[in-house]
Amino acid sequence: MIHTSMMHSAESLEAELERLRRCPDVESAPPVLCEFSVEVAGDPAQYAQRLRSVLSAAVNLGATADFEEDTVPVDEVPDWFTAIGSTDDAQVPEFARSGRDAYTSYTGGNPWELQNWLYRFDSDDDSRGWEWWDITRAGRGKLHVWVDSWGEPSFGCQELRWAAYTAGAVWVEGPVVRGSEAWAGEESLNARP
Repeated sequence: MIHTSMMHSAESLEAELERLRRCPDVESAPPVLCEFSVEVAGDPAQYAQRLRSVLSAAVNLGATADFEEDTVPVDEVPDWFTAIGSTDDAQVPEFARSGRDAYTSYTGGNPWELQNWLYRFDSDDDSRGWEWWDITRAGRGKLHVWVDSWGEPSFGCQELRWAAYTAGAVWVEGPVVRGSEAWAGEESLNARP
């Protein structure tokens, strides 16, 4: 197994941020990617934007924050995501509340605490076994979230599942290892270069 701390270098985090901004070139794809099937309530494009915005903030913190501190700054984290931990549910948007409840029902666990979730993006933490690749349409109300797990079929990804649910998913299944041609054949919700 590859040690993930070696995978999340400054260069790889910058490349991941670029993939969060726009769809990568087909030629840059590794031979295999991992696919998560996601069913969303509401507009898939808005869902994709929310998911990319929170992951962009977290990956950027992974590249820039001092994780030796007790807390990392949350200024760049979208307000809807920081509100999830609020004791006042009225502060939490409906899509995030529903996603939080779906996640806890799926896992049987508790919601993630914001700082604990952000610390999974520390480049020295070896628990995050994936990097963002893309998000594509997979049918009416269904999307595929693609990540690079360096060919590993099983890897740490609960922070991704949490983000996927709280961005507005009603159901998340996966990961499944697939040839990258499966990703290349689908319509990206990011602009192609």
